[in-house]
Amino acid sequence: MAENSDKSVSAEGLAAAASKASKGGLPPVHLWNPPYCGEIDIEIRADGSWFHEGTPIGRPAMVRLFAGILKREEDRFFLVTPVEKVGIRVQDAPFVAEDADIAPDRITFTTNVGDPVTAGPGHAIIMRGDAAEPRPYVHVRAGLEALIDRKTFYRLADAAEPGPDGRIGVTSNGEFFPLEP
Repeated sequence: MAENSDKSVSAEGLAAAASKASKGGLPPVHLWNPPYCGEIDIEIRADGSWFHEGTPIGRPAMVRLFAGILKREEDRFFLVTPVEKVGIRVQDAPFVAEDADIAPDRITFTTNVGDPVTAGPGHAIIMRGDAAEPRPYVHVRAGLEALIDRKTFYRLADAAEPGPDGRIGVTSNGEFFPLEP
């Protein structure tokens, strides 16, 4: 638990605020700039699993609530409400793209928290790493990315074709994304 003078921050308090804010879609965290209240012992591991004080958060609904109030500022991640902001740790990307609907004109990913993300303008497929160990990501929202899991990346590679510059990649919503780092 992190403290800020007369008020304390808890995972339960953040969950209640997130639940209230998320009625009817994702809350506008990009508009919120509350005071920083310290760090809370929440970590998102590279496989997309969420931990609080070293213990897995086993309730998918709680993970979805926290994911809805997740914000990135430069290289740091925070859970935010209109009145408080607490830092958390993220090992790689906060989400994992676990599946994709690959249609001729669009690719829609599904993240580990159930968010659909259609690649295209504003939602780029980004390649990092190198040819021996590519690390594919898709931009989800406001600087937050999802690591594309191996099976989904293999499906993308299977659907890939040469692009205008000769590189192999996929097209979604009229935008070409090379699948080479």
